[in-house]
Amino acid sequence: MNFPRPVPRHPHPIVNLPPPDIAPTIDLRDRVIVVTGATGGLGSAVAKALAARGATVVLHGRTLARIESVYDQIVAAGGPEPVILPLDFARAGGDDFANVSAALESQFQRLDGLVHTAAMLGSLGPMEHQSFDAWLALLRVNVAAPMGMTRAVIPLLARAPDAAVVFTLDDRGVAPRAYWGGYGVTKAAVAALARELADEWENRPNLRVDAVVPGPIRSPMRGRTHPGEDRSRLPAPEALAPLYVHLLRGRAKADSGALIDAGAWLSGSPASSPLVA
Repeated sequence: MNFPRPVPRHPHPIVNLPPPDIAPTIDLRDRVIVVTGATGGLGSAVAKALAARGATVVLHGRTLARIESVYDQIVAAGGPEPVILPLDFARAGGDDFANVSAALESQFQRLDGLVHTAAMLGSLGPMEHQSFDAWLALLRVNVAAPMGMTRAVIPLLARAPDAAVVFTLDDRGVAPRAYWGGYGVTKAAVAALARELADEWENRPNLRVDAVVPGPIRSPMRGRTHPGEDRSRLPAPEALAPLYVHLLRGRAKADSGALIDAGAWLSGSPASSPLVA
């Protein structure tokens, strides 16, 4: 098999990010954006923030009732009517993702953004206490599903004047530590997936890739990993939503390809580094 010859690589600049109060100035009308895990703490906050700025949001989740709850909140707030996408990533196969792409093509003919926030925690503990079958489930939800969804909608993203894919990473994937089991390993794999895709799209001017490391936030998953913590001291998921809104707006290609520390961004510190070295 012949692969394209490598092109000369130019240094990636550090992306300048807007302040956390940027969202009200952004107009996302006429943009169609898929949010995976839209019923989770961060995913729900991002989906509602995108809809508040005028985007038509495709709400993915595993449980229909929870998706409908987010749907109702968006409609009650006056946002564009969302699209409901119930799909269990632990069971989804290639045909399921192809069907999603076909449905989006039939309804919208293109896609302007894809946000990956869906994630499965699994069990934490020593490696010898980890279940092989549980790891397979984590690999399906946390790695194979983001790849499958992204791969299926690339033709739709390519039709948009500018389109963005935003991956949500984790500290324990960027810097793995003991006892984080399959979750840490799979989040490291998602980081590799984001870097690989950003590198592949380097010379595609209308396709952008960024990745966000949320850090500690007041989310349901944080409550499971740190049950004794005073989570009232942590930022709410809604505090990070403006960052995702910014990344999914129309932007220049040169302003993408960033790995973003959301905690540093909230504090006003330098928060961006190149996703691909």
